[in-house]
Amino acid sequence: MTSSIRDRFDLTGKVAIVTGASKGIGFSIAKGLAEFGAQVVLCSRKREAIEQAASTLGEEGLKAAGIVCHVGREEDRAAMIKAVADQFGRIDILVNNAAVNPYYGPIENITMSAYQKTLDVNLKSVVELSNSVLPWMKKQGGSIINISSIEAVTPGKGMSAYSISKAALEMLTKSQAKEWGRYGIRVNCIAPGLVRTKFAEALVSNDRLMQYMKKYVPAGREAEPDEMAGLAVFLASEASSYCTGAVFTADGGFSVSGIL
Repeated sequence: MTSSIRDRFDLTGKVAIVTGASKGIGFSIAKGLAEFGAQVVLCSRKREAIEQAASTLGEEGLKAAGIVCHVGREEDRAAMIKAVADQFGRIDILVNNAAVNPYYGPIENITMSAYQKTLDVNLKSVVELSNSVLPWMKKQGGSIINISSIEAVTPGKGMSAYSISKAALEMLTKSQAKEWGRYGIRVNCIAPGLVRTKFAEALVSNDRLMQYMKKYVPAGREAEPDEMAGLAVFLASEASSYCTGAVFTADGGFSVSGIL
Protein backbone atom coordinates (compact mmCIF):
# COMPACT_ATOMS: atom_id res chain seq x y z
CA MET A 1 0.00 0.00 0.00
CA THR A 2 1.43 3.34 -1.02
CA SER A 3 2.22 5.90 1.67
CA SER A 4 0.99 8.78 -0.52
CA ILE A 5 -2.74 9.49 -0.43
CA ARG A 6 -2.48 11.26 -3.78
CA ASP A 7 -0.88 8.20 -5.40
CA ARG A 8 -3.73 5.99 -4.26
CA PHE A 9 -5.98 7.69 -6.82
CA ASP A 10 -3.61 6.70 -9.64
CA LEU A 11 -5.21 4.28 -12.13
CA THR A 12 -2.19 3.87 -14.40
CA GLY A 13 -2.04 0.33 -15.80
CA LYS A 14 -5.70 -0.37 -15.04
CA VAL A 15 -8.23 -1.32 -17.73
CA ALA A 16 -11.76 0.00 -17.26
CA ILE A 17 -15.01 -0.76 -19.06
CA VAL A 18 -17.80 1.82 -18.90
CA THR A 19 -21.20 0.99 -20.39
CA GLY A 20 -23.56 3.63 -21.73
CA ALA A 21 -20.50 5.83 -22.17
CA SER A 22 -21.23 7.82 -25.32
CA LYS A 23 -22.74 10.73 -23.36
CA GLY A 24 -23.96 11.93 -20.01
CA ILE A 25 -22.84 10.31 -16.77
CA GLY A 26 -21.13 7.40 -18.54
CA PHE A 27 -18.97 9.67 -20.68
CA SER A 28 -18.00 11.85 -17.72
CA ILE A 29 -17.01 8.80 -15.68
CA ALA A 30 -14.99 7.39 -18.57
CA LYS A 31 -13.19 10.72 -18.92
CA GLY A 32 -12.47 10.87 -15.20
CA LEU A 33 -11.01 7.36 -15.12
CA ALA A 34 -8.87 8.11 -18.16
CA GLU A 35 -7.61 11.38 -16.68
CA PHE A 36 -6.31 9.41 -13.71
CA GLY A 37 -4.40 7.05 -15.99
CA ALA A 38 -6.73 4.17 -16.83
CA GLN A 39 -7.11 2.64 -20.27
CA VAL A 40 -10.83 3.13 -20.74
CA VAL A 41 -13.12 1.14 -23.02
CA LEU A 42 -16.31 3.04 -23.74
CA CYS A 43 -19.36 0.98 -24.72
CA SER A 44 -22.65 1.99 -26.28
CA ARG A 45 -25.09 0.54 -28.77
CA LYS A 46 -24.61 3.26 -31.44
CA ARG A 47 -21.37 3.02 -33.41
CA GLU A 48 -21.11 6.64 -34.50
CA ALA A 49 -21.77 7.97 -31.01
CA ILE A 50 -19.29 5.71 -29.23
CA GLU A 51 -16.55 6.24 -31.80
CA GLN A 52 -17.00 9.99 -31.48
CA ALA A 53 -16.85 9.80 -27.68
CA ALA A 54 -13.65 7.73 -27.75
CA SER A 55 -12.15 10.06 -30.34
CA THR A 56 -12.93 13.09 -28.19
CA LEU A 57 -11.02 11.59 -25.27
CA GLY A 58 -8.18 10.50 -27.54
CA GLU A 59 -7.78 14.05 -28.82
CA GLU A 60 -7.22 15.10 -25.20
CA GLY A 61 -4.34 12.65 -24.93
CA LEU A 62 -6.32 10.10 -22.94
CA LYS A 63 -6.24 6.34 -23.45
CA ALA A 64 -9.70 5.46 -24.76
CA ALA A 65 -11.23 2.91 -27.11
CA GLY A 66 -14.84 2.53 -28.24
CA ILE A 67 -16.72 -0.73 -28.66
CA VAL A 68 -20.28 -1.15 -29.90
CA CYS A 69 -22.24 -3.12 -27.32
CA HIS A 70 -25.94 -3.32 -26.62
CA VAL A 71 -25.81 -4.57 -23.03
CA GLY A 72 -29.27 -6.10 -23.38
CA ARG A 73 -27.95 -8.60 -25.93
CA GLU A 74 -25.99 -11.62 -24.78
CA GLU A 75 -23.95 -11.87 -27.97
CA ASP A 76 -22.89 -8.21 -27.72
CA ARG A 77 -21.82 -8.58 -24.10
CA ALA A 78 -19.76 -11.69 -24.81
CA ALA A 79 -18.08 -10.13 -27.85
CA MET A 80 -17.22 -6.96 -25.93
CA ILE A 81 -15.64 -8.77 -22.98
CA LYS A 82 -13.64 -11.00 -25.32
CA ALA A 83 -12.41 -8.03 -27.35
CA VAL A 84 -11.25 -6.16 -24.24
CA ALA A 85 -9.55 -9.22 -22.74
CA ASP A 86 -7.85 -10.11 -26.02
CA GLN A 87 -6.55 -6.59 -26.60
CA PHE A 88 -5.49 -5.61 -23.09
CA GLY A 89 -5.07 -8.90 -21.23
CA ARG A 90 -6.84 -7.73 -18.10
CA ILE A 91 -10.00 -6.08 -16.77
CA ASP A 92 -9.72 -4.12 -13.52
CA ILE A 93 -12.74 -1.83 -13.42
CA LEU A 94 -16.33 -2.27 -14.62
CA VAL A 95 -18.80 0.61 -14.48
CA ASN A 96 -22.34 -0.60 -15.15
CA ASN A 97 -23.95 2.66 -16.22
CA ALA A 98 -26.19 1.77 -19.19
CA ALA A 99 -29.90 2.01 -18.37
CA VAL A 100 -33.28 2.46 -20.01
CA ASN A 101 -36.72 3.68 -19.02
CA PRO A 102 -39.01 2.76 -21.93
CA TYR A 103 -42.25 3.45 -20.08
CA TYR A 104 -43.46 6.46 -18.12
CA GLY A 105 -46.92 6.28 -16.58
CA PRO A 106 -49.18 4.45 -14.12
CA ILE A 107 -47.83 1.11 -12.94
CA GLU A 108 -51.07 -0.67 -13.81
CA ASN A 109 -50.69 0.26 -17.47
CA ILE A 110 -47.15 -0.92 -18.07
CA THR A 111 -46.81 -3.69 -20.64
CA MET A 112 -44.82 -6.75 -19.70
CA SER A 113 -42.55 -6.19 -22.68
CA ALA A 114 -41.60 -2.71 -21.38
CA TYR A 115 -41.19 -4.06 -17.86
CA GLN A 116 -38.97 -6.91 -19.05
CA LYS A 117 -36.86 -4.60 -21.23
CA THR A 118 -36.22 -2.38 -18.22
CA LEU A 119 -35.09 -5.32 -16.10
CA ASP A 120 -33.03 -6.86 -18.91
CA VAL A 121 -30.93 -3.72 -19.42
CA ASN A 122 -30.89 -2.22 -15.92
CA LEU A 123 -30.43 -5.44 -13.94
CA LYS A 124 -29.86 -8.62 -15.92
CA SER A 125 -27.06 -7.08 -18.00
CA VAL A 126 -25.29 -6.01 -14.81
CA VAL A 127 -25.47 -9.55 -13.41
CA GLU A 128 -24.10 -11.06 -16.58
CA LEU A 129 -21.41 -8.46 -17.31
CA SER A 130 -20.20 -8.68 -13.72
CA ASN A 131 -20.09 -12.48 -13.93
CA SER A 132 -18.16 -12.18 -17.20
CA VAL A 133 -15.41 -9.98 -15.72
CA LEU A 134 -15.18 -12.05 -12.53
CA PRO A 135 -12.56 -14.52 -13.89
CA TRP A 136 -10.34 -11.59 -14.90
CA MET A 137 -10.75 -9.71 -11.64
CA LYS A 138 -10.00 -12.84 -9.63
CA LYS A 139 -6.44 -12.62 -10.97
CA GLN A 140 -5.59 -9.25 -9.46
CA GLY A 141 -8.69 -7.89 -7.74
CA GLY A 142 -10.91 -5.18 -9.13
CA SER A 143 -13.67 -2.67 -8.67
CA ILE A 144 -17.23 -2.88 -9.95
CA ILE A 145 -19.30 0.28 -9.80
CA ASN A 146 -23.04 0.02 -10.42
CA ILE A 147 -24.89 3.23 -11.24
CA SER A 148 -28.17 3.27 -9.36
CA SER A 149 -30.49 6.23 -8.72
CA ILE A 150 -32.27 8.02 -5.92
CA GLU A 151 -35.30 6.35 -7.54
CA ALA A 152 -34.22 3.16 -5.75
CA VAL A 153 -35.37 4.57 -2.42
CA THR A 154 -37.92 7.22 -3.37
CA PRO A 155 -39.86 6.21 -6.50
CA GLY A 156 -40.96 9.01 -8.74
CA LYS A 157 -44.46 9.12 -10.13
CA GLY A 158 -44.66 7.15 -13.38
CA MET A 159 -41.21 5.59 -12.90
CA SER A 160 -42.24 2.25 -11.39
CA ALA A 161 -40.23 -0.22 -13.47
CA TYR A 162 -37.13 1.96 -13.43
CA SER A 163 -37.36 2.37 -9.66
CA ILE A 164 -37.83 -1.37 -9.16
CA SER A 165 -34.80 -2.15 -11.30
CA LYS A 166 -32.60 0.29 -9.39
CA ALA A 167 -33.74 -0.97 -5.99
CA ALA A 168 -32.83 -4.49 -7.09
CA LEU A 169 -29.50 -3.22 -8.42
CA GLU A 170 -28.56 -1.93 -4.99
CA MET A 171 -29.26 -5.31 -3.40
CA LEU A 172 -27.29 -6.99 -6.19
CA THR A 173 -24.37 -4.69 -5.35
CA LYS A 174 -24.43 -5.75 -1.70
CA SER A 175 -24.69 -9.42 -2.64
CA GLN A 176 -21.76 -9.20 -5.06
CA ALA A 177 -19.65 -7.38 -2.48
CA LYS A 178 -20.38 -9.99 0.17
CA GLU A 179 -19.56 -12.94 -2.07
CA TRP A 180 -16.61 -11.57 -4.03
CA GLY A 181 -14.69 -9.74 -1.34
CA ARG A 182 -12.51 -12.81 -0.79
CA TYR A 183 -11.14 -12.31 -4.32
CA GLY A 184 -10.09 -8.73 -3.67
CA ILE A 185 -13.06 -7.43 -5.64
CA ARG A 186 -14.94 -4.42 -4.33
CA VAL A 187 -18.48 -3.64 -5.49
CA ASN A 188 -20.19 -0.34 -4.79
CA CYS A 189 -23.09 1.78 -6.04
CA ILE A 190 -23.43 5.41 -6.97
CA ALA A 191 -26.98 6.70 -6.63
CA PRO A 192 -27.34 10.07 -8.39
CA GLY A 193 -30.23 12.40 -7.92
CA LEU A 194 -31.46 14.44 -10.87
CA VAL A 195 -28.64 14.96 -13.37
CA ARG A 196 -28.80 17.18 -16.45
CA THR A 197 -28.52 14.53 -19.19
CA LYS A 198 -30.44 13.61 -22.31
CA PHE A 199 -31.84 10.64 -20.37
CA ALA A 200 -33.44 13.05 -17.89
CA GLU A 201 -34.35 15.70 -20.46
CA ALA A 202 -38.08 15.55 -19.72
CA LEU A 203 -37.42 16.20 -16.04
CA VAL A 204 -34.84 18.97 -16.30
CA SER A 205 -37.02 20.82 -18.81
CA ASN A 206 -39.95 20.79 -16.37
CA ASP A 207 -40.02 24.33 -14.95
CA ARG A 208 -42.26 23.36 -12.06
CA LEU A 209 -39.89 20.58 -11.01
CA MET A 210 -36.88 22.85 -11.29
CA GLN A 211 -38.53 25.43 -9.07
CA TYR A 212 -39.33 22.67 -6.60
CA MET A 213 -35.67 21.58 -6.64
CA LYS A 214 -34.49 25.13 -6.08
CA LYS A 215 -36.80 25.58 -3.12
CA TYR A 216 -36.47 22.25 -1.32
CA VAL A 217 -33.22 20.52 -2.30
CA PRO A 218 -30.27 21.78 -0.21
CA ALA A 219 -28.02 22.13 -3.27
CA GLY A 220 -30.79 24.13 -4.94
CA ARG A 221 -30.26 22.65 -8.40
CA GLU A 222 -29.80 19.54 -10.50
CA ALA A 223 -26.35 17.97 -10.98
CA GLU A 224 -24.07 18.08 -14.00
CA PRO A 225 -22.71 14.72 -15.29
CA ASP A 226 -19.13 15.62 -14.33
CA GLU A 227 -20.21 15.81 -10.69
CA MET A 228 -20.52 12.00 -10.66
CA ALA A 229 -17.05 11.38 -12.09
CA GLY A 230 -14.98 12.17 -9.01
CA LEU A 231 -16.90 9.68 -6.92
CA ALA A 232 -16.39 7.02 -9.58
CA VAL A 233 -12.62 7.67 -9.67
CA PHE A 234 -12.53 7.31 -5.89
CA LEU A 235 -14.41 4.00 -5.98
CA ALA A 236 -12.31 2.66 -8.84
CA SER A 237 -9.02 3.46 -7.12
CA GLU A 238 -7.11 2.25 -4.08
CA ALA A 239 -8.22 5.43 -2.31
CA SER A 240 -11.45 3.53 -1.52
CA SER A 241 -9.74 0.23 -0.65
CA TYR A 242 -11.93 -0.30 2.45
CA CYS A 243 -15.20 0.57 0.71
CA THR A 244 -17.38 -2.25 -0.57
CA GLY A 245 -21.08 -3.10 -0.52
CA ALA A 246 -21.99 0.56 -0.10
CA VAL A 247 -24.39 2.90 -1.84
CA PHE A 248 -22.95 6.39 -2.26
CA THR A 249 -25.77 8.90 -2.72
CA ALA A 250 -25.04 12.01 -4.78
CA ASP A 251 -28.38 13.82 -4.83
CA GLY A 252 -27.61 17.34 -3.68
CA GLY A 253 -29.23 16.59 -0.33
CA PHE A 254 -32.63 15.61 -1.70
CA SER A 255 -32.79 12.50 0.50
CA VAL A 256 -32.25 14.51 3.66
CA SER A 257 -34.49 17.43 2.70
CA GLY A 258 -37.48 16.17 4.64
CA ILE A 259 -39.74 16.11 1.57
CA LEU A 260 -39.68 12.36 0.93
